[in-house]
Amino acid sequence: MTERQSSEVEKVLLHISEARTRARRAAQLVEKDGAEPHIVEALRAAEQQLADLHRKVSQGTYYAVADSSLRLAV
Repeated sequence: MTERQSSEVEKVLLHISEARTRARRAAQLVEKDGAEPHIVEALRAAEQQLADLHRKVSQGTYYAVADSSLRLAV
């Protein structure tokens, strides 16, 4: 990965991370405000999905091996 490519990946990961933090705060705020349980749950689910997405993008870019001959045998 080139420095430019790495920079672009890092920007995407940063935006995902910021969105996850925002979803967490929103869930806490609306729950404290007495929102319906389905609203709180939807925001918590969004937070979890963003965490999963962050992990997948990170693993698919920084930790991926392009050449299948270099992968570990399972």
